[in-house]
Amino acid sequence: MLALDPGQIHLWFVFCDEIADESLLRQYREMLTEEERNQEQRFHFPKDRHRYLLTRALVRTTLSRYAAIAPSQWRFSADAYGKPAIINQDPLVGKISFNISHTQGLIVLGVTCGGALGVDVENIRSRKAPIDVANRYFSPGEASDLLALPSELRHERFFQYWTLKESYIKARGMGLSIPLDQFGFSFTRKSGIAISIDSSLNDDPARWRFWQFRPSADYLAAICAEIASGENQQLIMKKIVPLREEELLDCAALVEPH
Repeated sequence: MLALDPGQIHLWFVFCDEIADESLLRQYREMLTEEERNQEQRFHFPKDRHRYLLTRALVRTTLSRYAAIAPSQWRFSADAYGKPAIINQDPLVGKISFNISHTQGLIVLGVTCGGALGVDVENIRSRKAPIDVANRYFSPGEASDLLALPSELRHERFFQYWTLKESYIKARGMGLSIPLDQFGFSFTRKSGIAISIDSSLNDDPARWRFWQFRPSADYLAAICAEIASGENQQLIMKKIVPLREEELLDCAALVEPH
């Protein structure tokens, strides 16, 4: 089994277009529950069915690296906000926190030990940044910073804010019940990525750490992790084809973490 130290966050990346072997896809499908197989077939477009299948295979095979549970034997539930949780009874399972994000062409699974974790990834080449969203859903500081930039720089800055905000609400596990304009991010050379949180949200900014990086030229990812007491957290990133191969993924941070 793969050791998961409290100070580590493991990130597993699947590039969807690189996995097309039908025999391998059949292996993935065999490990799904009947409910998951039915869900796969509900997607109208083949690319969405493909991404769903790869997502479930990634989660199941990767979690089996950390506990002696076969990929097909993992069982999950969702809370009132839709956040998935493991319900298998195993001593190691209670220590695992995981979070999933996907976008066109890429899936990422984050796994850590103990603290809360939120992951978000966006394809910033295929998506157009809806700049008008900023005035309605960003904090005043984020909106003013975005709109003060030259137009050619707004697209990437929008997604920098968006992925960070998504990673935070996913780590909190409360979805969009957290108003997006009640917390905001800033970038400085001295402090890196910093978050400010309205007192109404009853949260301490000091308990979170953030990273942001490019898995490839087309994608932007953000990670929010609860700070492990006394630990210097380390990201370990791998590109993977479940059941086949893996390699380290070297992603330079856009902004050093706070």
